[in-house]
Amino acid sequence: MRILTAKEVAQALPMSEAIEGMKRAYAALSSGAGHVPQRTHLKAASGEALFMPAWTTATPPALAVKAVTLFPENPSRGLPLIHAAVLVFDPQTGQPQALLEGGSLTAIRTGAGSGAAIDLLARPDSRVLAVFGAGAQARAQIEAACTVRPIERIWLYDLKADKARRLASEIRGRSPVPAEVRVASSPRQAVAEADVICTATTSTAPVFDDADLKEGVHISAIGAYRPDMREIPPETLARAQVYVDSIQAAQQEAGDLLFALESGLLSLADVYELGDRIRGLAPGRESAQALTVFKSVGVAWQDAIAAQIALQNARQNNLGITISFLEEI
Repeated sequence: MRILTAKEVAQALPMSEAIEGMKRAYAALSSGAGHVPQRTHLKAASGEALFMPAWTTATPPALAVKAVTLFPENPSRGLPLIHAAVLVFDPQTGQPQALLEGGSLTAIRTGAGSGAAIDLLARPDSRVLAVFGAGAQARAQIEAACTVRPIERIWLYDLKADKARRLASEIRGRSPVPAEVRVASSPRQAVAEADVICTATTSTAPVFDDADLKEGVHISAIGAYRPDMREIPPETLARAQVYVDSIQAAQQEAGDLLFALESGLLSLADVYELGDRIRGLAPGRESAQALTVFKSVGVAWQDAIAAQIALQNARQNNLGITISFLEEI
């Protein structure tokens, strides 16, 4: 069995490959090519654990389970808020194949999922990106957006301005990120000229006002993953072309959509899975003036396919360490 650290996962999972992998994952999900149960939430002491198994017959087939823990008090202990691990099995034999650090894989695959949506839905001439949040996921969102669109300017907004300034200084000019990365003093300034917006927060209230949006903008909302969380104004969803990773998962966990649905501002009949767009079964952007939204809560098939890509590249490039997992006692 091969074991990959966070650094090795990042080496083995380039963003461009991850984006193409996420397109396969979404298409497979929408076509029902495999099985993914709803994620299991487990309260544990002062934190929470989530378990996400998935099997898919996509090319290549994949079988994996991700375990994630979220302990809010960890940052005060000098520890990450989130810890994660992904266990990969041979989809034909069930034999354990690899153990991957899950935090880096999650960040890359989530960014890549957003990148896939941007590639499919954002205007081809999109040049300005706005990002809400300044954590690890913000980095992945930026890299993904800059991979699929010729972004020339980035606006960052975070409630902790120092955090946004630090991120700006760390990513500015590092390919594929442009040299012009600015920190916005307000949400309005962040979105005023944005062609693409990525939200990567844990907010329980919309992070910008609908009236401040530019015509023809695309929004990828990936931060809110519980019914009590919201990043997108319901008025925005009411007038947008709305896509999700999984309608079933969105109905359980996407607070943004649930609020708009319960308020009667949005109908489930007007919500499409991105996988159906990839398969040609759902409409794409209607016009340059249209507003498009991709709402993702994350699905385990993303982890399984991302892990397969990383494992294949790790084998080719001799990354990680291998152990004899079945060594006899």
